[in-house]
Amino acid sequence: MIAHRSFRAMGTEIELVLDANSHDTAFDRAEAEFERLEQVMSRFRPTSELSQLNEAGTLDASADLADVVGLALAAREETGGKFDPTIHDALVAAGYDRTFDEVAPTGPAQDGAGACGGCVTIDGHRIEVEPGYRLDLGGIGKGFAAERVAELLACSGPCLVSAGGDVAVRGVPAEGVWAVAVDDSLTLGLERGGLATSGRDRRRWRCDQEERHHLIDPATGRSSETDLLRVTVIGRTAVDAEVLAKVLFLGGLAAAIDRDAPAVLLAEDGTRVLTGGLG
Repeated sequence: MIAHRSFRAMGTEIELVLDANSHDTAFDRAEAEFERLEQVMSRFRPTSELSQLNEAGTLDASADLADVVGLALAAREETGGKFDPTIHDALVAAGYDRTFDEVAPTGPAQDGAGACGGCVTIDGHRIEVEPGYRLDLGGIGKGFAAERVAELLACSGPCLVSAGGDVAVRGVPAEGVWAVAVDDSLTLGLERGGLATSGRDRRRWRCDQEERHHLIDPATGRSSETDLLRVTVIGRTAVDAEVLAKVLFLGGLAAAIDRDAPAVLLAEDGTRVLTGGLG
């Protein structure tokens, strides 16, 4: 029996799918875990652990915050800085200084770009951030949460967890594959691992006639300029897919095609390209 539950958390729509006869208690635990992790990682909650770290610059953090910051720093190293958790102030400078539901569709331009590339160190659970920098864990935090909740739900049966398009699965349903809709005309079959989407077609706004969006290029500290509108990637985990989706998006269509990862690329002119064997 396939059961579903949807709710709002982490500023996005969460979907839980479980192939099990008994599901209410499992869903309750999963929903509570999203709430707990949001209180760890949200930059919009002043009492969250992340907000405390950003305010003080140092924190004896929980294992969860240390883990996700560690994953973000490893991704920065592996991608040569194309993925960077120290983009907080760049997001604020771009106008994303509150939850997206509260961001005005138009507004005055803000001066300058935000700082990126700050030094972050982890010693055990103690995290220190270089003065003048703050962390944002939006995308990688959703992937991290999807993976954690999928592990929790998997105790009850095969499951799929989607946190705003960051998808983690465990096991396979009776149908043999999880159907994940990329858009109205394309559905991918996912047997294992994770999937993530990065794009500028939804979270965008305008400042004095200039389009801004939440995908910051750490090299400039501004909303990235690319000929891609959206990228969907299949990865080993939702976290891996999230990181690669951001890297492909920043690099543009030609570089993404050359990378040949399992991905669906949507160019700004409407061209759709499937790579990495998905075609």
